[in-house]
Amino acid sequence: MSTSVGDPGNVNPQTLIENGQVKKILASFTSRVGRKTASEDLILAGKAVGEVVPQGILAERCRAGGAGIPAFYSPTGAATALAAGKEVRYFDGKPYVLEQAIHADFALLRAWRADAAGNVQFRGSTQNFNVSFAKAAKVSIVEVDEILEVGQLPPESIDLPGIFISRVIRGTFPMEVPKETPKGSRREWNSSRSYNGKLGISRDDIARCAARLIREGSYVNLGTGIPLHVCNYLKGRDVMLHSENGLLGYGGAATGKSINPHVYSAGSQYVTLNPGASFFDSVTSFEMARGGHLDAVVLGAYQVDEHANLANWSTVNPVISGLGGIGGAMDLVAAGPEVIVVMEHQDSKGNAKLLHNCSLPLTASKCVNWVVTDLALLRWSGSNFVLEEIAPGFNVDEVVEMTEMKLEIAPCVGTMT
Repeated sequence: MSTSVGDPGNVNPQTLIENGQVKKILASFTSRVGRKTASEDLILAGKAVGEVVPQGILAERCRAGGAGIPAFYSPTGAATALAAGKEVRYFDGKPYVLEQAIHADFALLRAWRADAAGNVQFRGSTQNFNVSFAKAAKVSIVEVDEILEVGQLPPESIDLPGIFISRVIRGTFPMEVPKETPKGSRREWNSSRSYNGKLGISRDDIARCAARLIREGSYVNLGTGIPLHVCNYLKGRDVMLHSENGLLGYGGAATGKSINPHVYSAGSQYVTLNPGASFFDSVTSFEMARGGHLDAVVLGAYQVDEHANLANWSTVNPVISGLGGIGGAMDLVAAGPEVIVVMEHQDSKGNAKLLHNCSLPLTASKCVNWVVTDLALLRWSGSNFVLEEIAPGFNVDEVVEMTEMKLEIAPCVGTMT
């Protein structure tokens, strides 16, 4: 079990896969667009079984296993391909999917320090899945920077009691402090895509436009990719940013000397902290999401259709079992927050991404409230999307021509600024 198998050549679950030591892969990311991995090769060759699991459900299944709860019902993934073959029951008129607890033989963990009794302390936003994985396993092995004597850790600083830990080892690879957040995109953020010989707005400006839509006093989650940059345009506003790995109240991206390698978002972006920020584990983080405590979620997407359906986790249709990068999106939208989708208007081959009907596997149905692309700002009216604004230099007819879905045109279409 793992949230991600990681990239080749690094010390992570991918190492075990490359060594041929893995026959079943249970993860939120078994493959990523543009990154070829050994796990993907093994699954496609039939040499390993893959199961893609939403991040919040992965954490909750581990928590259930550690708590002696055999199964539970969740709204996450209802009416999607991941619910196929699973029991579905309705509570208060809403569908819930039965999920089985996870029990593991071993869990390999990473923390800041521990004492000789196995009590563990984490730093910053690094608790993430370590806590739930430890509870689900028969043997939990934690690697730490420092091992202390029993009693040297103040009781109030212990994040994971030693009853859940079987082995403590001191790490041999010291963490190198990076100079910047690793670059995830192959394109510059201030670059723009060309349409009809004219440039749409940049990826960074898409994020800037999305930030305008966020209401004051909101708790907001930002997805990976373009959504990450929304945090840079919320400075001074009454907005609390939430991250799936266990962080609430972060600010803009951290750079240079302001980088703390232990403080990062779920998109591996080093971030600053605002007054009132807090850290916790992924189970608590997804309780905030599924419990309806988030006001808005900003997500990237492969496709959105005219029924407000969202597809953002797999580019394979039909789905090849065990492949995909589902992340936490299904959990984040499960309780019905306002969903703001940010993406480029067409894909790299010029195909429409705003469709009559999504052709890729759905993340959730009837959930999208806003779409911000490099050509247009669209608002869901309850029955269709309304074209509210267009990119500078383009006209309404051009944008409609490059959009497959049926659009309603606002009485006065503005310019994206």
